[in-house]
Amino acid sequence: MPSTSTTSAPNVVVFGLGGTIAMTSNTGGAVSPTLSAHQLVDAVPGLADAGIDIEVVDFRRRPGASLTIADLTELAAAAADALVDGADGVVVTQGTDTIEETAYLLDLLHHRPEPLVVTGAMRNPTLAGADGPANILAAIHTAASPHTRDHGCLVVFADEIHAARWVTKTHSTSGATFRSPDTGPLGYVLEGTVRMLTRLPYRLTVPPPNLTTQATVALHTVTLDDDPTILDTFGGRLHGLVVAGFGVGHVPEPLIDTLTTLAARIPVILASRTPAGPTLTHTYGFPGSEQDLIARGLIPAGWLHPYKARILLRTLLAAAAKPEDIANAITTAGELTEPTTWPWPNHQPTGTSTTDA
Repeated sequence: MPSTSTTSAPNVVVFGLGGTIAMTSNTGGAVSPTLSAHQLVDAVPGLADAGIDIEVVDFRRRPGASLTIADLTELAAAAADALVDGADGVVVTQGTDTIEETAYLLDLLHHRPEPLVVTGAMRNPTLAGADGPANILAAIHTAASPHTRDHGCLVVFADEIHAARWVTKTHSTSGATFRSPDTGPLGYVLEGTVRMLTRLPYRLTVPPPNLTTQATVALHTVTLDDDPTILDTFGGRLHGLVVAGFGVGHVPEPLIDTLTTLAARIPVILASRTPAGPTLTHTYGFPGSEQDLIARGLIPAGWLHPYKARILLRTLLAAAAKPEDIANAITTAGELTEPTTWPWPNHQPTGTSTTDA
């Protein structure tokens, strides 16, 4: 007897923001974002056979370098509305210059269980071997999969699925630029199927920022024989500061007094400038070491990358978070403290299966 059951196709909403993936060339050969999100999706081979219903929103047409906190806050709200209306997942296409930052901001602002997936391209559509169509197809499969729920914002590139909180851009031109140096990818898209090999232990989310609140946060990367007058010059105008220190969180001795003064007035986050690994908290004890700086009021970032630490700090300041909650958020995001102490909701992934059948 034939089955009468009907299973509706998953629905994915694709938001286009511009970027290399949407670029075409002018008469001089230089490229800029001109393609609409509809044109991008229509050019994806195999998408019509995927069994996924697609809706498309032409949200922005900007290079990744020109996206703003306001753009991403508005996008997070629009994505949430689409999910409330019944979408199973959301895909965002954008420029790769800022994906590691925009994806993390979206992760912080995404409070729902459905997947929010960011992708892009390293080779624009005018080049042989453009990677945009394959990345869009893999991202849509990821957004439609029930096995990617409760993982917040994901970055899908070259058929790899990365957590927004861990991923970084590692090469200026390579198609395999996006990596998670400390963890590796969460999973892969293979033969049109999502294969999740591991899961996030927990998610941290924050309230949306008040876009009318001024929150100037700088990132200062420490260098050999660094000059404290650089920080002295602009430090008084800051509401927050992230210091990307040497190794596990060290700075030259001449910076100590300036950082001590700043930490008494504003949140100062101590991260590491190295591509992988955490800041420490109680190993070294010389002046300018991580122990010395933490004792002076700097907040250790743990495993949190300095770019992401700046995004988190700026968002918290714009949400009028209390100083103690800011410190708590940074150490929670950096996996130095347990998430049970965080005052806003944490999201625990549900279920135990790590593989799509």
